[in-house]
Amino acid sequence: EIRKEGFLRVRVDGDVMSVDDKIILNKNKKHTIEVVVDRLIIKKDMHERLTESIELALKIGSGLILVNELPNKEHLFSEHFACPDCEVSMEEMVPRMFSFNSPYGACPKCDGLGSHMEVDPNLIVPDKSKSLIQGAIASLGEQPRGNWYGSILKSLSRHYEFNFTTQWIKIDPNVRQMLLYGTGDKKFKMDYSSERWSGTYSGGWEGAIPNLMRRYTQTKSSGIREWIEQFMSMRPCSDCKGARLRKETLGVMINEKNIGHVSSMSIRDLNIFFRLATQIGSQLMGVLYILDEPSIGLHPRDNNRLLKTLKSLRDIGNSILVVEHDKETIEAADYVIDLGPGAGKHGGEITFAGPPKQLLKSNKSLTGKYLSGKKQIRIPKVRRNGSSNQLSIKGATGNNLKSIDVDFPLGRFIAVTGVSGSGKSSLVNETLFPALAKELNRARAYPLEFDSITGAKFLDKVVDIDQKPIGRTPRSNPATYTGVFTFIRDMFAKLPESKIRGYKPGRFSFNVKGGRCESCEGDGIIKIEMNFLPDVYVTCEVCVGKRYNRETLEVKYRGKSIAEVLGMPVSEALEFFKNIPSIHKKLHTLNDVGLGYIHLGQQATTLSGGEAQRVKLATELSKVSAAKTLYILDEPTTGLHFEDIRMLLHVLQRLVERGNTVLVIEHNLDVIKTADWIIDLGPEGGDDGGTVLATGTPEEIASVKTSYTGSFLKQILMKKEIAA
Repeated sequence: EIRKEGFLRVRVDGDVMSVDDKIILNKNKKHTIEVVVDRLIIKKDMHERLTESIELALKIGSGLILVNELPNKEHLFSEHFACPDCEVSMEEMVPRMFSFNSPYGACPKCDGLGSHMEVDPNLIVPDKSKSLIQGAIASLGEQPRGNWYGSILKSLSRHYEFNFTTQWIKIDPNVRQMLLYGTGDKKFKMDYSSERWSGTYSGGWEGAIPNLMRRYTQTKSSGIREWIEQFMSMRPCSDCKGARLRKETLGVMINEKNIGHVSSMSIRDLNIFFRLATQIGSQLMGVLYILDEPSIGLHPRDNNRLLKTLKSLRDIGNSILVVEHDKETIEAADYVIDLGPGAGKHGGEITFAGPPKQLLKSNKSLTGKYLSGKKQIRIPKVRRNGSSNQLSIKGATGNNLKSIDVDFPLGRFIAVTGVSGSGKSSLVNETLFPALAKELNRARAYPLEFDSITGAKFLDKVVDIDQKPIGRTPRSNPATYTGVFTFIRDMFAKLPESKIRGYKPGRFSFNVKGGRCESCEGDGIIKIEMNFLPDVYVTCEVCVGKRYNRETLEVKYRGKSIAEVLGMPVSEALEFFKNIPSIHKKLHTLNDVGLGYIHLGQQATTLSGGEAQRVKLATELSKVSAAKTLYILDEPTTGLHFEDIRMLLHVLQRLVERGNTVLVIEHNLDVIKTADWIIDLGPEGGDDGGTVLATGTPEEIASVKTSYTGSFLKQILMKKEIAA
């Protein structure tokens, strides 16, 4: 065939021969026969010949080509999605391969999550000052010499020459590694000399961590899995390193970057990488744009940029409808519609409609009063000095942080500020909080990289009051989350009617059988699964949403059943239970944080992030605190009106007055101006951020020319001086 095709040379088992040579092949052996398509010396103007030779070689070789670079270097190429050297192949590339939400692209080890549960060495050895005999390896328990693992460890101690009574931190690092991860293929003789075991066993030590991982994956016992999970934490996937995609997908490069690299790039760098073309709304006209609080998460500097963009959209012939609390946005509007006057059942009316200048004159609008200065969030006359103690973190390098050292003075109201992307969350949420939670709360947490943290001894605990939902099912509500529902059920159980009927507190719970409506199992609603569409919830026809059966609803306190109590707004319930201190106290804290309008039994799924955060804050307020607590809040003013912010600040200041420390990440100037201490990061976002620009009181920050936060604070503080 090769002769017929007109080729002159072949390579047989590595030797180049002429097709006219007498070639004898042993039929009992495998042979490699290759066609020599061309032989050439690379010179100028050879592109056409080289291209033709490669195309011909690929055709004959069914997509494979071998280039022999003299004297003895070979290159194997394939036009298939396969590597003939490492024997890895791929199907034809399609978009779904580059999605971690698709099984075709997701990393098989972490299912596209980028992280998974792994045994945590720090939870296996939580106290490194302990010795093995004191239970340094927590999963093996104390006094390990007396159990089966103790027998193995005894043999290990003889073989590797370490002592059971030596502190873990002082044991040779190689020995510590071996105890945690095993001996691999190394074999040694184990002497089981305990009372339970005798004789010898030749084998390797599995290691505490591989042992738990094996048992976790193999066991069918939920109890054992729960026990092992106390030694596990969520860690970056060891296969994809957090990229969430298959190694084959990550092997596809454009300019030496895979899709994982590209996804982690900043928009500015991406703009250069792709030469992206951008334009505002594609210059569309006659469009109504609706934005719900677009200023959330934006520094005042960035907010000004947003307003310029919105105005440019308006100027080319579009309409912009914005739901907003931000002062600058309201003042920049052409027309304002103000709703109120209060919240919940006290709202729902249009209190004003017209230009912003006329809003300032409105006596009915609470918003107008704050804009005109008739009502305001006042700047404290004196900034607290707090205690002399401070919390210090050194060498923080996570994300874009530039190995910064930051001091947090305790006993004060602290604001961490800076433009969007300046490193605030990296410092507080991803470094400081997990580091403290690990040390103070014994939590399974992984802070970003830092060198050291000092001052934690001055705190009893750290509490992160975030905006995550207080529950993901209709069963969770403010009453259950704050614990006030327990007192309400106890009170109903003590009523004469309940005692006659033999009702206990559980009778008034919608989570257990007995008093609840069994048709909806106490949900008050019934879920209808819609297969490929979102689930639909309808009111239960039996209890009509009341959650309880008829007998339970017959028991009443001051004319109200348990269902009617759950349907009360907090403000109404506060008056209703004014003579019951245990209930009144918890309701009072909910009202103090501006949640008087929400219902006690309101489904957690209907609460906004800001409302959920304030429910959590109220729960903390109602606890008996021994001070020395650090409270961390990330943008607590999200979704709040000026009046709500005033009430929130009053609550936060109360926490500080008790001797606690409150740390907020915030852009809102009404909050920043009331802080005792400010830590300003910047100067810009992304790679150009991550440094500490200034620390001090608001007045000190206002004098820093390089600080964007300082420039806006200066304007506010100057207004105060003029007013004074």
